[in-house]
Amino acid sequence: MALEVIVLAAGMGKRMHSSLPKVLHQVAAQPMLFHVLTTAAQLEPQAIHVVLGHGGDQVAAAMQSGLSQELLKRIKICSQSQQLGTAHAVAQALPQVDPKSQVLVLYGDTPLTPKSELEHLLQVLNEGADLSLLTAQLDNPTGYGRIVRDAQGAVLGIVEEKDASAEQKAIREINTGMIATTGQILRDSLPQIGNHNAQGEYYLTDLAGLLVQAGRKVAGVACAPENIALLSGVNNKLQLAQVERLYQEHKAQQFLLDGLTLADPKRFDLRGELTFGHDCFIDINVIISGKVSLGNNVVIGAGCVLQDVTIGDNSIISPYTIMERSQLKVHTTVGPFARLRPGNVLEDEVHIGNFVEVKNSHIGLGTKAGHLTYLGDSEIGAGTNIGAGTITCNYDGANKHRTTIGNNVFVGSDTQLVAPVTVEDGATIGAGTTVTRTVKANCLVVTRAPWRTIETYQRPTKQPKN
Repeated sequence: MALEVIVLAAGMGKRMHSSLPKVLHQVAAQPMLFHVLTTAAQLEPQAIHVVLGHGGDQVAAAMQSGLSQELLKRIKICSQSQQLGTAHAVAQALPQVDPKSQVLVLYGDTPLTPKSELEHLLQVLNEGADLSLLTAQLDNPTGYGRIVRDAQGAVLGIVEEKDASAEQKAIREINTGMIATTGQILRDSLPQIGNHNAQGEYYLTDLAGLLVQAGRKVAGVACAPENIALLSGVNNKLQLAQVERLYQEHKAQQFLLDGLTLADPKRFDLRGELTFGHDCFIDINVIISGKVSLGNNVVIGAGCVLQDVTIGDNSIISPYTIMERSQLKVHTTVGPFARLRPGNVLEDEVHIGNFVEVKNSHIGLGTKAGHLTYLGDSEIGAGTNIGAGTITCNYDGANKHRTTIGNNVFVGSDTQLVAPVTVEDGATIGAGTTVTRTVKANCLVVTRAPWRTIETYQRPTKQPKN
């Protein structure tokens, strides 16, 4: 039987106190909705129906620009113009749902929902249930709908807290909201759900009681204790921060079990994808975003920011270095306080030191730039030394130009290389030189103004005000 997923993402989120639709608030630098859609896609559904309402155009635009084309092909958008409750929201998707399909209902503000729990729901449905619903045991169930069972433990229904009696409020088993059923059951049953309750809404939770009364099988599927926290929904900024930390701690635990050394798992921040080899170490307050790959024996110092970078074996990134869209090969050392802007390739044994900025450059084997330097749009050979304060003047106010430096070149401190310009192999550039034309191989070039001494010079003094 084919699977279709309905994701409810129409709510305003008043308690977020934001003009941004609730499901677009981010966890790990991705909208909450994107996390849910990614998990849903891992189940290989025939379609994912996203029910939009408040800020629907904004949410749809975010999906169009932020999701992969492969995922977008599965998504069908439905509109809930009036937010009349969860049953009403699901009903907006039903015209597009095949009655013969299994249907999984998820929520766009519950970003950490584990795939394993959804697979369990579907397994129970396949074993003969007409409705399987995910439940959890909480020490403090306040705010959640309660699962009502009979003396034999069979599910009788779900009661929302605002409609619950004192006895029912004492129940610790709660409804997480995730359900699995069939398209046909939803088509037959949703029209029977009324809104005679404390909130005047059409509750999807009433579906369980309706099916029980009709003699259908409703199965409560208990969430694994270790996953309960991951089912946390987000209704305000405090909960958003708590879910963010849950995500980071969960990822840190996975990485630790896979062999990554973290100086402090509670001060780790993943906002993308990370792969790593053996014996890697990440210090505190490092931010990983985009796709980051570490080889073997890589050390990342405190406070570094890595975005879409590949770092080869035995490399050391010293503290407070920022790197984006760059490739570092083996035995490279970068930082502290260095910046690699997009488009760099650093060959083996390259050293980029403190307060050095590199952009769109290829740096050859063993080349060093130790201090206070800007290398932009450059091609630099092997074994070259770039002195402190060197600048490639790559921008003329309209266009960028490249600087080419050969092998075994020595560039003295405080050199300006006015691009486009070439420095050939083995050349030496004296400190304080401005290079405006080709420097030939194995030559020394020096440009300095003559030294003048004015012995009678009188420094200006500030005149007192009247």
